[in-house]
Amino acid sequence: MTSRVPESSLDPAVAARLRRSADGLVPAIAQQYDTGEVLMLGWMDDEALHRTLTTGRATYWSRSRQEYWVKGDTSGHVQHVKSVALDCDADTVLVKVDQVGAACHTGDRTCFDADVLDVGPLVLPVEEPGK
Repeated sequence: MTSRVPESSLDPAVAARLRRSADGLVPAIAQQYDTGEVLMLGWMDDEALHRTLTTGRATYWSRSRQEYWVKGDTSGHVQHVKSVALDCDADTVLVKVDQVGAACHTGDRTCFDADVLDVGPLVLPVEEPGK
């Protein structure tokens, strides 16, 4: 797979910090700004990040359609951007948003509430006597 870093107006200092996948993308986690609820995961390239930062609307790169999409343009389920941060490795973007309506394409509020997996019993570390 070849890297796709299209021409972009993203601040060169930010672009230089990004650690992209082989296809030129970084995962972008959308989180409800006031509750901390994780809403969805999308993908951004430099231009999608630039558009997100400059328009205040979350913009992603659709890997299946090979085009940009602004969350809510067709569904009305808009993401108003409150803040954007890079993680410590600059390989993931956290987009804090005010979500209007459902974040998931299935119509659910979040993409992470439909298939919750069972977790085994919690095992606490054994504390050694005298410590």
